[in-house]
Amino acid sequence: MEGREKRALGDVFGLGSFGVNLTRLRPGAVSALLHSHSVQDEFIYVLEGTPTLRQETETGILSTELQAGMCAGFAARGAAHQLVNHGAVDAVYLEIGDRAPGDEVGYPEDDLKAVLIDGAWRFAHRDGTPY
Repeated sequence: MEGREKRALGDVFGLGSFGVNLTRLRPGAVSALLHSHSVQDEFIYVLEGTPTLRQETETGILSTELQAGMCAGFAARGAAHQLVNHGAVDAVYLEIGDRAPGDEVGYPEDDLKAVLIDGAWRFAHRDGTPY
């Protein structure tokens, strides 16, 4: 995730039910691997720049350029998603997500899955064998 800078604003205020991050993507950076959550809902609000939202659909990947003032939400068990900064300037956005226990994250383009156990992420191959 080179070129991505996250500031965990929710942690500063001791928020336990949901997290809020102020995230900056340098040109060429991505927010995360293409992913979807089993339990967590996510929401983003673009403050600066023009990040491209990549979302998995039944027919492939749909790319949509976002701009300041636009937002997107991702329900648990919904489409896999990520942001990519194809622009020449930084993209800055707020990301908000709940902190429900037992979340699992799937990565359809990678041999990877993540499970949230006791507040810590554990990573493994899709078949469950650890790295």
